[in-house]
Amino acid sequence: MMKEDKQLLVLTHLSQLLDLVTGFGGIIVPLILWLTKKDEIRGMDFHGKAILNFKISMFIYLLICLPLILLLGLGFVGMIVIGLISIIYPIINAMRVSNHQEPSYPLSIQFLK
Repeated sequence: MMKEDKQLLVLTHLSQLLDLVTGFGGIIVPLILWLTKKDEIRGMDFHGKAILNFKISMFIYLLICLPLILLLGLGFVGMIVIGLISIIYPIINAMRVSNHQEPSYPLSIQFLK
C-alpha cells in the first residue's frame, strides 16, 4: 500500500538546490530518494523521473555551452540562463507540488519514462 507524503515530494524538488552548496548533491539526493521511495510514496516515481530528466538535461545543455564560450561568449549567456532555470524551477515545482499540481520542467529531455 502506497502512502501519500506531499512533504517528501516537496523536499525532493527542493533538494536540487543542494548544487548551490555542494556542487553535486542536487542530483545525488533526488536520485537516492527516488530509488528508495518510488515504491512506497504515491507520486515519487513520477516526480523523481521528472527531476532526474531535468537535471540530466541541464547538465547536457551546460556541456553544450562550454564550446560556445569561444563563439563571441554566447556560452556565458547560456550558462547564466541554465543557472537561473536550475534555481527557479525547483522552487516553482516545490510550490506546485504543495498545491497538488503536477511539476513542469521546461527543456527536459525524457531519458526516464
